[in-house]
Amino acid sequence: MTKNIETQVLIVGGGPVGLTLATDLAQRGVSVVVAETRHRGEPPSVKCNHVSSRTMEIFRRLGVSKVMRESGLPAEHANDVSYRTTFTGEELSRIHIPSRASRYTDKSGPDGWWPTAEPPHRINQIYLEPVLFAHAETTKGITILCRTRVDEFTQDDHGVSAKGVDLDSGEEVRIFSQYMIGCDGGRSSVRKAIGAKLSGTDVVGRVQSTYFRAPDLLSRTANKPAWATFSLNPRRSGNVYAIDGRETFLLHNYLRSDELEFDSVDRDWAIRTILGVGEDFKYEIISKEDWIGRRLVADKFRDRRVFICGDASHLWVPMAGYGMNAGIADAMNLSWQLAARLNGWAEEGVLTAYEAERQPITEQVSRFAMNHAIALQKEREGVPAGIEEPGPAGEETRRAAGQALYDLNVKQYCCAGLNFGYYYDASPLIAYDGEAAPTYSMDQFTPSTAPGCRTPHFWLADGRSLYDAMGPEYTLLRFDPTADVRPLQEAAARRGLPLAVLDVPPGEVPDAYRHALVLSRPDQHVAWRGDRTPDDALALVDRLRGCFTDTPNTNA
Repeated sequence: MTKNIETQVLIVGGGPVGLTLATDLAQRGVSVVVAETRHRGEPPSVKCNHVSSRTMEIFRRLGVSKVMRESGLPAEHANDVSYRTTFTGEELSRIHIPSRASRYTDKSGPDGWWPTAEPPHRINQIYLEPVLFAHAETTKGITILCRTRVDEFTQDDHGVSAKGVDLDSGEEVRIFSQYMIGCDGGRSSVRKAIGAKLSGTDVVGRVQSTYFRAPDLLSRTANKPAWATFSLNPRRSGNVYAIDGRETFLLHNYLRSDELEFDSVDRDWAIRTILGVGEDFKYEIISKEDWIGRRLVADKFRDRRVFICGDASHLWVPMAGYGMNAGIADAMNLSWQLAARLNGWAEEGVLTAYEAERQPITEQVSRFAMNHAIALQKEREGVPAGIEEPGPAGEETRRAAGQALYDLNVKQYCCAGLNFGYYYDASPLIAYDGEAAPTYSMDQFTPSTAPGCRTPHFWLADGRSLYDAMGPEYTLLRFDPTADVRPLQEAAARRGLPLAVLDVPPGEVPDAYRHALVLSRPDQHVAWRGDRTPDDALALVDRLRGCFTDTPNTNA
């Protein structure tokens, strides 16, 4: 027998990117089927350990941030990053990051100033994914097909016909959709099927990674607990992430440049050396999670009605937590555009923006990550020989090393620049006005309303987050109550484009808002700004809808 299913969008892959994409599409009124090969409730591997602020903003809009924030490490467990000679050895320096219990109130340290309603959250994927799954499963419009593999598909002007199999029953499954999205990871079959090629740096580094249980590890150190603990000594350097805050840990043994195979180094020896423990230490390996750091980006993110998101479209060293988080940013960019098309208020041209916007950002962020990984590799391979020596000379070596480690790494763990600084400067959907977006670094950015930038967040006079007050689609922020917005409202109504107007009362409005009117997109990026509505409001609305006939629209 054959099971036949019809839906508007088929998502191949039910990991964090696919589940977030499905939820956002469904909340925008789109029917979605998610095909996932794993069993329902089958845990993921212990990959991502960090949810960025931009992702938490998305989870807040989807109604899942509170549950997410309450999951993961115990509420009072430190989210600090600690640098030591070994896990149980002497601490060299520490980056303070508030625990989730004090995340909204602790403004001390380099990670306490986030200009948003949702600062970052440290949580491992084994806790994150079940929260997303439960939320998606109860969202109207989503069907999750566990134990379903998609093997092949064809597409034409009317839709996509996918064929696969129920892995438990062996029954053939046919899914007919208007659009299909591959969120099926680094080995994506969808990417290969659309002929997209990865290019870049194939090997940035190799990591022998071990997920293990050790109930007495924390009792062996006098140091305060931390979320991440880096060990630096001449014998072996590595990193240990706290998973449950009690007895489970993920240890990364960073192989040196001449160690070309995962078994180049004895795993047990490396674990004991990084931890600084003897043969009496007992631990249980739960799984081996070895991985290769890369910087690879697909040459295209789309073939007509089929798209790719997340690791299917780019792979890089997960510095600053930007593997999964960049994939979710991809998904949210595509989601509103696809929903706009399916809901009938945008033209087919709206879908050209996905690749035009996300591919350049992928190149930018992946280079930040790769360059930081290379700098860390040099630091690990150049550990001062006297770093563990007693006495004044050893103390000075440790002090200098600790400061250097702090200065190098605080940028990736408090990476506001990567969260809020990126911008779209060559999008067909944005009305540029000639002002270039400010440059940004991993940790620094300048809030701006230059078209293409993130709509700067601030708290309204009544205490609401700006993002909470904005509509789900386009929102026109009006800072001058005398500005006549009727021409734009009428043009939007004529074309069916959803447009909310939010009057912002006088108060502490950021300096970035220099215009009377700022038009924010569904993904909180600025689409247009001005002191009065444009003379041809209909032309602006048509651009926002993906209806354009002019040359490529850039801010160059």
